Amino acid sequence: MSNIRSAGLPLDQAKKVAILIHGRGANASSILGLKDYLKLDEFALLAPEAPGNSWYPYSFMAPDNSNEPAYSNAINQLEELVDGLYTKGFQSEQLYFIGFSQGACLSLEFSALHAKRYGGVIAFTGGLVGAALRKEKYSGNFEGTPIFIGSSKQDFHVPLERIKLSADLLVQLGAEVKTLFFDDPSHSIRQEEVEWVNNNILS
Repeated sequence: MSNIRSAGLPLDQAKKVAILIHGRGANASSILGLKDYLKLDEFALLAPEAPGNSWYPYSFMAPDNSNEPAYSNAINQLEELVDGLYTKGFQSEQLYFIGFSQGACLSLEFSALHAKRYGGVIAFTGGLVGAALRKEKYSGNFEGTPIFIGSSKQDFHVPLERIKLSADLLVQLGAEVKTLFFDDPSHSIRQEEVEWVNNNILS
């Protein structure tokens, strides 16, 4: 797929693959910059790029139909990427999803739609997608997959209550969820989040 940027180890040399999903207005190259902060030296890094630098046009909590067909196209793009890795012999336990903002929402959403044991899911400011959360939408079991969600308590784009509800649903799907909430209003990735992820999921 031409709309995927890669970094890190070649796939044929890697035992772990990180799929990095950028936020609205960003691109694959920008999210790959996380390799300078996260412990990803032993990973192959793959970063898909959204058409027009946005995975879907409206808020992740907008009426579901308003984000179509972009939402379904984004999920399909990730499915194609992940299925290609399975074809190359990778197991789900070797896959890690890392996203920021809109990319964090997609990381959580894709993994919940295909819940199984992954290496980890790391969501820097995000929640599950939809006007309302519907457990029947998701299937599978995370089998103890570690999931991290970090955010401001007052993020302008991602309400704290939606993050908490998302975390609860992910736990019901069998995930081990860690949340870290911060008093500052920044829509950003904090050093404390990076350190927790490095020490607990990527180490």
